[in-house]
Amino acid sequence: MYFDTSQLDQKRCYKLLASTVVPRPIAWMITKDEQGTPNAAPFSFFNFFSGFPPVVCVGIGRRDGRPKDSLANVERSGEFVINLVNEELAQAMNVTATPFPPGVNELEMAGLEVMPSNLVDLPRIAASPVALECRLHQLVDVDTTAKIVIAHVVAMHVADDAVLDAERCYIDTSKLNLIGRMESPGWYTRTHDRFKMKQFSVEQWEQSHKP
Repeated sequence: MYFDTSQLDQKRCYKLLASTVVPRPIAWMITKDEQGTPNAAPFSFFNFFSGFPPVVCVGIGRRDGRPKDSLANVERSGEFVINLVNEELAQAMNVTATPFPPGVNELEMAGLEVMPSNLVDLPRIAASPVALECRLHQLVDVDTTAKIVIAHVVAMHVADDAVLDAERCYIDTSKLNLIGRMESPGWYTRTHDRFKMKQFSVEQWEQSHKP
């Protein structure tokens, strides 16, 4: 089936992409409003795009024509924390996805304990297996519907039991037990099921194409 995206409205174009570009990692973003109240919200238009310098991007849309609270907070302060979501935290993450009014502390609503960050003035979720302390690098407008937040990761926290070798930065990803976003509404996936492929080499290709 062929789809010309220029012929689709915003809702249908979103549904088409969100149902096919899967699974997506979840950025459980913590920001802070002008009064210092933490805000927590999950976003699945997220990934890292550079290993060094470490750069992540998060796509944040608008609600009723206005920036979502997370975006407004990032624009003002230039800092945020991304917590990755494991299966044990899935329900709490789902609570924070509720469109509460501005000024509501979603972390308290979800019963989440927090810890201080090291380099940014924001808390991080204590039970999250990975937390990324981020500083804003650039905001990119996407028409009138969203902005892409580009940020440098200035510090990371990884659960001790998942660190195999801290010096070499070897991580046992399976122990993080992360989940990913699937199609809307409300579908997610676990990362338990995985398979490994051996890298195909140029030598193998040359061998297979010998006359």
